[in-house]
Amino acid sequence: MKITSIARTCLLLLSFLMVAPVQALDGGVESLRKTGKAFAAVARSVSPAVVFIQVEGKGPSSISRFSSPFGEQSPFENEFFERFFGERFPGMPRMPKHDTPHGERRAIGQGSGFVFSAKDGLLSDKTYILTNNHVIDQADKIKVKFQDGREYDAKVTGRDPQSDIAVIEIKTGDLPPLAWGDSSQLEVGEWVVAIGNPFGLSHTLTVGVVSAKGRTGVGINDYEDFIQTDAAINPGNSGGPLVNLDGEVVGVNTAIFSRSGGYMGVGFAIPSNLAKAIAAQLIEHGEVTRGYLGIVIQPLTPDLAKSFSVEPGSGILVAQVSENSPAEKAGLRQGDVIVAYRGQAVKEVGSFRNQVALTSPGSTEALSILRNGERKTLNVTIGKLTKDKLLAQGPAQRTEEIGLTVQTLTPELAEQFDAKPGEGVVVTEVRPGSIASMAGIESGSVILQLDGKSVGSAAEFARAVKDGSKKKRVLLLVRKNSTQRYVALSW
Repeated sequence: MKITSIARTCLLLLSFLMVAPVQALDGGVESLRKTGKAFAAVARSVSPAVVFIQVEGKGPSSISRFSSPFGEQSPFENEFFERFFGERFPGMPRMPKHDTPHGERRAIGQGSGFVFSAKDGLLSDKTYILTNNHVIDQADKIKVKFQDGREYDAKVTGRDPQSDIAVIEIKTGDLPPLAWGDSSQLEVGEWVVAIGNPFGLSHTLTVGVVSAKGRTGVGINDYEDFIQTDAAINPGNSGGPLVNLDGEVVGVNTAIFSRSGGYMGVGFAIPSNLAKAIAAQLIEHGEVTRGYLGIVIQPLTPDLAKSFSVEPGSGILVAQVSENSPAEKAGLRQGDVIVAYRGQAVKEVGSFRNQVALTSPGSTEALSILRNGERKTLNVTIGKLTKDKLLAQGPAQRTEEIGLTVQTLTPELAEQFDAKPGEGVVVTEVRPGSIASMAGIESGSVILQLDGKSVGSAAEFARAVKDGSKKKRVLLLVRKNSTQRYVALSW
């Protein structure tokens, strides 16, 4: 009797152990099934508002065409592709050039966009579509196509090259816009979905996570605060939405990083909060008005933090204050550490710069600083950024490939180094052991040209270095004091 009871218990235990793995497997499959359904729901809700954008304009005859499955209108020859992969895709043969008698041809480019605003009116129906500026820049004709096959001719409402945001409009008011999400609430590791038209393949969905936030110094735009994601972004995705699982737009897909000529798991999107603010100004004014402080700022590295007796990561350092600027009038000084702006903590150069730029000129804002270990709050009246002041706002750009950190030549720096604003960049740091260091480039040098072309800003220099990454070689024209010399760097 006792043996029978024990045997029954063993049988029950054995049957449980056999069933448990099957139940766990079923539970895992069901969880994956629900995740897939969630992505499918996002695609159904978002795709109708995503558009394929095709632009036509004049281009130089040197732009190559490629033989591809997509026919004459090859998706490999748009500006986005050439910007991040070079003129020619590996393995793609050239097609004959199609030149006009005047040495120009009609260039076809393409990208993505999405409806974010619509206005209904008896005579003024309009639907506004957001995209990247580099998608529609210099376009003579713009055509947009929706998922359901409807096509419209579009015109430019406004564009902002500094942030790479553009707004175009079509004459219809019955298209529902996508909802904006709050990119400041986005967390690293959160699921995101990219929708667009990579390589001309309409309404393609890719899925990934937020890899990082607040990426600056990438060298793509003048104003950077990128969301980094591993959701696949390819040529043709430019301007398309990056959405969360609620179908809300949290970013605008803009660029990828690649050393191989293909997708490598690193994509960048403009945060929705920045894109939304820029787009609103473009609709209302046709251009963007930015706030201006008149300071040069830099990250507070551990060594600098120690030198200024503050905690690392507790703010950003004021390297220079322009004469008669809003910052100087408010009492800001060189060597101050900015720790808060408008009541929010300041930790990164790029995000602070964007915050100031998006502040309305004429408004008075609170700026908290540390000076000699003492916290102070200054009230600063924000000025208006004009073209002659734009150079003074350029942050330092670090080029890992060659080991240089450079700064845009502000009027003050230009005077100090006997140069002209906008004609070169000044070297502020040389990484020990880098190829630039071994070539004898020193801090205080002014780089006038890169590969025979003038460089006007730190962002432009960083972009040019990245463009040279494929051939792993750049030629610099460097001036130190009154002596100029060419320096060839290879890596």
